[in-house]
Amino acid sequence: MSDPTPATPTPPPLPEQSAAAAAASAPAAPAPAPADPDDTGVPPVLGEAGDVGKGFFAALFDLSFRTFITRRLASVFYLVGLIAIGIGFVVYFVGGILSGISLLWFNPGAGISGLIATVIVVPVLTFLAIILLRFIIEGVVALIAIAENTERTAQHTKH
Repeated sequence: MSDPTPATPTPPPLPEQSAAAAAASAPAAPAPAPADPDDTGVPPVLGEAGDVGKGFFAALFDLSFRTFITRRLASVFYLVGLIAIGIGFVVYFVGGILSGISLLWFNPGAGISGLIATVIVVPVLTFLAIILLRFIIEGVVALIAIAENTERTAQHTKH
């Protein structure tokens, strides 16, 4: 019969030096590169500031549509859309509250329903409108980026 006591496992071998000694003898790690203060991913503007305006207006009146201005104006479109959605939210929210209050005098059930619907539906629809606006602008910008990258690829592959 075999011995019922299990065999004691052998411990792993010890390293040649301690961790502190290994850390002290290791070469110093290079200093990390300084972080980019503008890490937005937008390439920096090269050249003079006056050239940027000329490029924009040249692209604006380019009848061949070889240059795209959509990517430059995407943030402006988004801001204007957010402002329009915000104004719509205020108008519909205040209008719904006032309408619900005015209905309370003639039909309390309809007035309370109108108030509850206004408080729930208007913010939800506003949130969905903001998401839809963002999706549309991102989609257009992505299409423009694809077009620009395809044109750049075609230029580099011409023989």
